[in-house]
Amino acid sequence: MDTAKVAKTCILGDRNTSDIIIRLKNREGRPEWFYSHSAILINRSKFFASRVSLPNSSTCIEIHCSEFDYDDYVELLRLLYLPVDSILESLGSVKSAVGILQTAIAIHCEDITQSCTRYLEAVPWDDKEEELILKAVAKLGPMATPILARIQPVDASATKNVFVSAVRFAMSIGRPCPPFGDELKTSAQEQVEFMLGEDEDMPLITADDEVKSVVRIGLSNICSSFENELSSLLLGSNLVCDTAEDKILQTLSDIEWMCNILPKMDLMKDFVFKWAEISVSVLGIIEDEKLACVMWGLKVKLIQVTGKVLEAVGYGNVILPAPCRVQLLKTWLPYIRKIKPILDSKGNEDTEFPYMMTEDLCQSIEGAIVSLILSLPSNDQADILADWMKTEQLRFPDLTEAFEVWCYRTKSAKRRLVQGLDSVNNATVSL
Repeated sequence: MDTAKVAKTCILGDRNTSDIIIRLKNREGRPEWFYSHSAILINRSKFFASRVSLPNSSTCIEIHCSEFDYDDYVELLRLLYLPVDSILESLGSVKSAVGILQTAIAIHCEDITQSCTRYLEAVPWDDKEEELILKAVAKLGPMATPILARIQPVDASATKNVFVSAVRFAMSIGRPCPPFGDELKTSAQEQVEFMLGEDEDMPLITADDEVKSVVRIGLSNICSSFENELSSLLLGSNLVCDTAEDKILQTLSDIEWMCNILPKMDLMKDFVFKWAEISVSVLGIIEDEKLACVMWGLKVKLIQVTGKVLEAVGYGNVILPAPCRVQLLKTWLPYIRKIKPILDSKGNEDTEFPYMMTEDLCQSIEGAIVSLILSLPSNDQADILADWMKTEQLRFPDLTEAFEVWCYRTKSAKRRLVQGLDSVNNATVSL
C-alpha cells in the first residue's frame, strides 16, 4: 500500500476512517484516545507493526508515558502522518527534537529518528541542551556519529593550531583590523586563558617548541611596542600624550594578561628578565618632569605589572642571580615608596580620584618585597633596610618583618661564628 497516498486521505483523529486507537495518559493521568490508521502506523513504526501483527490483537494500543513525555508522544503521532521529507522542517526546537527523538527510538520510528538526528546535528545547542542530546543519542549507535562529531575531543594537532591562532590574535601578532579588533582580541585572550586551564592535553601543547616560539615573538613585540610608545611621550604635545596614554595602557594591560598565562607555559622567566632589563629606562621616562603631574593611571598600571614581577622573583617562581635580584629591588623600591603617598594625597584631596593602589595590591607587593629581601645576601639586606629606615616613608612598604628576621639571622650567624672560633681554639690547646 502506498503510505503517502494513505497519509493524504487519512487524518489523525478522524473517527470515520480510523481502524485503530492509540491510548495515552495525559498530564492529569486521564487517558486520551487518538483515532489512528493501522496502515500508517505499521509502515512508519516497527513497534506498531509488531503490536498489530499479534494474534487476537486489539484495536486499541496503550502506550505508557509520563507527564514529562506526553507532549512528545502526541507530536510523534502527528509526525507519523507527514511525508518523510516534511518531518525535518516541522521540528522547531532542540528541546522538542530531543523529546521526539527519545519517543521515536522507543517505538522504532526510523524516519523520524533520522530526521531528529539530522536536525540536532545542524542546529546550535547550549550546554544544558548538549547534556540532553548526549543522553538521547546514547542508544542510537552509528546513527549518532554526526552529532557526536561536534563534541568529540579533537586531536593534539588541531588543538595546537587553534591555540596558536588564538595566541597570535591575543598578542596582536599581525594587528587585528578595526572596528572589532579590540573586542576580538579580548575574546581571544579569555579563550587562551580558558584553554590553559586544567586539561591533560594542554601540557603537551604548551611544551611544543613552535607554540613557545610564537608566544616569545608575541612577548617581544608587546615589550618593544611598550618601550617605543613610552619613549614617544616625551616627544609629543599634551594632546598627543593624552591620546598616547590610552594606547600605552592597552599595551600594559596586554603585558599584565601575559603575566597570567606565561607561568602556565614556563615562560615567565622570559618576561621577568626583559622587565628587569628595561626597568631603569622605563622609570627614567615615567619620572621625567614632563610627566610629574599626569598619567596617574599609567603609573598605577606600571606598579601592578611590576608587582607581578616582584611576586615571581620574590617567591622563587623565577630564579634570578643575586645581583639581578638586588638591582630589580633597588630600581623599583624607591619609586614604589615615593608614588604611594602621592596617590594617597590626591585621593584625600579628591574622593573621586580613581587611580589608587588598592589594599590587595599593596599587600601583595609588600609580601613579595619582604620575601625578596630575605632571599638576598646579608650585606645587601642590610643596605636596603638601612636605606628604608632613613626615609620618612616607613609605612609602605612595611619592612619590619624583614628587619626582624635580618636581626635574628645576624645574631645567629655571629653566634655560630663565635662557637666555631671557640671550637678551633680549644682544638689547638688540646694539641
